[in-house]
Amino acid sequence: METIIIQQAEIEKAIEGIKEGQLVAFPTETVYGLGADATNESAVKSVYAAKGRPSDNPLIVHVANKNQVAQFVEQIPEKAVKLIEHFWPGPLTLIFNLKEESGLSSTVTGGLKTAAFRMPNNELTLKLITESEKVLVGPSANTSGLPSPTTAEHVYHDLAGKIFGILDGGACEVGLESTVLDMSTDSTLPTILRPGAVTQSQLEAVIGEVVIDSHLVSESEKPKAPGMKYKHYSPKTPVIMIDYKTNNWQEAINAYKNENKKVGLLVNKELLSKLKHYDEVYSLSETREVKEAMANLFAGLRALDNENVDIIFSETYPEKDEGLAYMNRLKKASSGKKYLN
Repeated sequence: METIIIQQAEIEKAIEGIKEGQLVAFPTETVYGLGADATNESAVKSVYAAKGRPSDNPLIVHVANKNQVAQFVEQIPEKAVKLIEHFWPGPLTLIFNLKEESGLSSTVTGGLKTAAFRMPNNELTLKLITESEKVLVGPSANTSGLPSPTTAEHVYHDLAGKIFGILDGGACEVGLESTVLDMSTDSTLPTILRPGAVTQSQLEAVIGEVVIDSHLVSESEKPKAPGMKYKHYSPKTPVIMIDYKTNNWQEAINAYKNENKKVGLLVNKELLSKLKHYDEVYSLSETREVKEAMANLFAGLRALDNENVDIIFSETYPEKDEGLAYMNRLKKASSGKKYLN
């Protein structure tokens, strides 16, 4: 199969592809999603096959308005209505209980009686959903386990020959996947299952107390949201975190260079100006700006991976607000490995 790059003016090609049951990658403000008609069983199965994704890992359903959510769910709780009014379109995914006969198959839900919904903040993709008259599954448009794609080129690198097309909307602004909030239980508080650009404090400002789920999903459990169970966001090159509170960057670089290792850095430009003897670098930000680092993390991991370095050192951030989302992805990319002097 030849994968085509679809420019904005050619969006009709993407719309027709979705209607015909094809896979079309689409841009969002977070990362590129791999789109397919969420009610087309064959198309959804093709998404798992193209990504090499475990079948019990649920998919997020992308909608263009709240009414499309109401077609599938038992009810939209009052707190969720407030969140939708405040944050949609945007990087917030909400999990709801499904109707008995929702029309969404277990292929979408991972065998659960709940499903996750999001309205992306991207005019091209909202037009794709609206004019195809289909709600779309949209996991990250990459090979499962690799860093998520934030450009059409990233998608092509991973999925060329496996999907029909890629709707090119330029680089993603946020750069990390959406916040996932579980609204499906009456007995517990709304729970963040995956941190993202919409923070706990922002959610609480709208609906009151929100908690963060920090437990690891075991092999026997079914994850309620993507990114909870399986290896994620990891380049082929080993990644090691260096704590933002330490001053051992040069020591770490020297230790690996003394072993004739090729060293790549994911750092801010201010820190970089103090370092030497590294081989490759990708700038995360100018002066330790976490939102900028979020937007550049996945692109940086991919860029350094392509330079065939032996090790990638990446700076950390405090685990609060947007830093929680950044560190969630970096910890998975590095398998939690830190440089210890």
